[in-house]
Order: sequence, then structure tokens, then C-alpha cells
Amino acid sequence: MNYNNKVFVPVSNSENAETSSDTIFLYKQVGNILTSEYSGGKIKKGHLIGLVDENGNIDMRYHQINVHGELNAGICKSTPEILENGKIRLHENWQWTSGDKSKGESILEEQ
Repeated sequence: MNYNNKVFVPVSNSENAETSSDTIFLYKQVGNILTSEYSGGKIKKGHLIGLVDENGNIDMRYHQINVHGELNAGICKSTPEILENGKIRLHENWQWTSGDKSKGESILEEQ
């Protein structure tokens, strides 16, 4: 699975998440290395970097600056689901590595 030039938007989030449906992720992939820049909603600027396995699962790290000027970071595991329309839905389990170190779940969908 290749995520290059795909755009994702959160459609579901835990309460402790900073991303929202206003946050837009643009994914780039070269080989098995995935990167993304994202912003919108409570996020002024964010980046992620990850590795994609042979099944499309992503092991990533992210950092972002929110609208309050706070720098936060975390880890995330994403599992893809191919929808009937051929688009990708990502099921994410993540944990903050800064702040309260809480865990959460998100669902992102390809636009």
C-alpha cells in the first residue's frame, strides 16, 4: 500500500486529541518511509514520520504545535481499512509522549 500524495482528515477522535475534522494531513511516501505535514483546527503546524509495513500498517511518531503555542509529541500505530469506494480509512491507536502521556484512538479517512 502506498500513501503518497493522499489527503486524510479525522472523522472520529478521543477527547484528549488535538486534531479535529478541520485538521488536514498530506501524506508523502518513498519506499516504506511515510511523512506528513498537517495543520488546521487546534493545530498550527504538525509533522509525522513513520514506517509502512507490507500490509499498510504504519508505525509513526508525531510532533505538533497547537494554537496555544504548546509543543506536544506522541506515538501512533495505524491500521488501514479499504472502503467500498476504494478510499482508505485509518484506525489509529496513539499515546502522548509529552504532557499527561494519555492514550487515545482516532479514525482518519482519505479525502
